[in-house]
Amino acid sequence: MPVQPDPSYVGRFAPSPTGPLHFGSFVAALASWLDARAAGGRWLLRIEDLDRPRVRSDAASRILTQLEAAGLHWDAEVVWQSRRLDLYRQALERLSSMDATYWCACTRKEIADSAITPDGAGVYAGTCRAGFPRGKSPRAIRLKTVPERIVFDDRLQGTISQSVEREVGDFVAYRADGTFAYQLAVVVDDAEQGVTDVVRGADLIDSTPRQIHLQRLLGLPRPRYLHVPVAVTATGEKLSKQKHAAEGSSRDLRAALAFLGQAAPAGMADAELLNWAAGAWNPGAIPRRRTISASAAARSP
Repeated sequence: MPVQPDPSYVGRFAPSPTGPLHFGSFVAALASWLDARAAGGRWLLRIEDLDRPRVRSDAASRILTQLEAAGLHWDAEVVWQSRRLDLYRQALERLSSMDATYWCACTRKEIADSAITPDGAGVYAGTCRAGFPRGKSPRAIRLKTVPERIVFDDRLQGTISQSVEREVGDFVAYRADGTFAYQLAVVVDDAEQGVTDVVRGADLIDSTPRQIHLQRLLGLPRPRYLHVPVAVTATGEKLSKQKHAAEGSSRDLRAALAFLGQAAPAGMADAELLNWAAGAWNPGAIPRRRTISASAAARSP
């Protein structure tokens, strides 16, 4: 069913400036923008530039240009995470005062060696919860997790349930090099900006329980979530800037709409597509999948 108008709706798009938008990130931006416009709400733009080594100096301006050229205009001043460090520091201090955090001295190799999963890819074992050995240097602040399962209803993917403690382990909130972790920053930002609806790629759906855990600890509201399928290559790999995926642009609008299950009327001119899509947006038509081949969408009429 089409989205019912909700003037209190606040959505956002939050790209990392590590390169220009590719088709997959353009799809996520379009879905977020359409959901906000169909609801009669506001759409915010936040540049998530905390991971300084990966940030490209020209990427943010390129992303803004791509969005503007596609007609995806935002409704307030652009927010930059690198200018909001005091907010993250205050949140971390509050968590520390609640005895919800601890310093961890584990290296990546040590974490892999002590991980609970057989392939070393998964759950942090809580090695430093009771302190770390003398002579070792702290490398990160971790957030304590609990056994309780976190359950939320995604507007597209359905009911999601995860025990963060058993399936992820205590996770990083701050690194000793001065970098605040994505999970902490995104929770603080969404609450401070009054975001009511998060529409993003399904590659982030497994991070959502960690964010809900943080929201609970900090007493922050939980947004509604809608995780759209991620665009992948024919071999199933996620499109990425690191692998030099082609830039997304307004020329991809028809393919992006098809990817999202929004079938435009036959013969509609490209110039009319965006206005039509904002009025006809139907989240229920989005394929209920985690991934979709980008090449298949490109072949759609």
